[in-house]
Amino acid sequence: MSNKPFDLIIWGASGFTGKLVVEYLNRQYGQGRGLTWAIAGRNQEKLEAVLKGMGDPQIPIFLADSEDAASLNTLARQTKVICTTVGPYAKYGSDLVRVCVENGVDYCDLTGEVQWIRRMIDQHHEQAKANGTKIVHCCGFDSIPSDMGVFFLQKEAFQKREAYCEEIKLRVKAMKGGFSGGTIASLNNVLIEAQEDPSIFEILQNPYALNPPGERMGRDEIDLDKFAYDEDFEGWISPFVMAAINTKVVRRSHALAGYPYGRDFRYEEATFNGPGRKGKWSARLTTRAIKVLSDSKPNSFMKKLVDRFSPKPGEGPSAQQRENGFFNLALLGKWREGGTMYVKVTGDRDPGYGSTSKMLGESAVCLAKDRERLPQQFGVITPSIAMGDALLERLVQNAGLTFEVSSRHQYR
Repeated sequence: MSNKPFDLIIWGASGFTGKLVVEYLNRQYGQGRGLTWAIAGRNQEKLEAVLKGMGDPQIPIFLADSEDAASLNTLARQTKVICTTVGPYAKYGSDLVRVCVENGVDYCDLTGEVQWIRRMIDQHHEQAKANGTKIVHCCGFDSIPSDMGVFFLQKEAFQKREAYCEEIKLRVKAMKGGFSGGTIASLNNVLIEAQEDPSIFEILQNPYALNPPGERMGRDEIDLDKFAYDEDFEGWISPFVMAAINTKVVRRSHALAGYPYGRDFRYEEATFNGPGRKGKWSARLTTRAIKVLSDSKPNSFMKKLVDRFSPKPGEGPSAQQRENGFFNLALLGKWREGGTMYVKVTGDRDPGYGSTSKMLGESAVCLAKDRERLPQQFGVITPSIAMGDALLERLVQNAGLTFEVSSRHQYR
């Protein structure tokens, strides 16, 4: 890769999230400060408008089309890494992954489309593994805080006791943010694909759907779909909408690492609603809202109602909403022999966009600039397996995330 003119190219730079990634990289790295990068998309005028809105920085522009393999090939030959925000990925991302694998170009995205990730693993993992390419999905709020949070907790657990935790629970303590039209479009596409192909429901429901062949089994069950009382956190919990992808990514990381936490390792996620009667009612209402949305079929009245009041592609939370957003996650680890460890993971912007754009940007830079430090694992892999400690450092130093061992009383 040393002869490539660019370290990385942002594909989809004029989209809502793509623009945020470009703004972050320009603010954090600019040009001529150790990182050579460019932006790409289909429309020259829109790409120029993005740069004009930032004061016309001298960032190169490339044109390509997700449905034109030749243009994607040309793009891939210019760079070490392609970072893409173009979704729904199941509709617009498959050729780009294939081109990156064929050209030996590392890749990262922020998809949460489980059925598509499964296809990419089946189609490209072995070739990418053979030619030393890293294809890294889920480099945004889903699923970096979960994947890297477990990575951090287990690292601390081993340092403390020379033993990994056999069970980890993640609880969403608080978060504030909004949805973009692109996220809504991706969720809609998953529902449409599942309606057309019932086998996709099996992928969505299987806790180990992203594990290697022959290893899609374990002690974990389907993600929480009701409200319940959690004795460990002394309060009520409800389903967490991102758990369906996050938990599968964490389990794939564990499998790719060779099961260091044990074959009976357990992991699950939920939203923490608090103690007492207030917590119970909050958990009940959250569960009901998620069930209504998840049961809404394409073209149903409820689905059309949700779509009517949802942001359209290219729309999303305002700059003020992004800056005022945040997330606060608690992870509890349990050792087999007894004892617990708490870890707190936080982000300083809204999880879906302000924070996600920084996580994705740093993932791309990490792949491009830290290659000699990265784990020597390749294929269609997860953030922690692809980048490990190097990414953890970048997230803390640059992306506004914190990972810290905490105490039990903070989470009562």
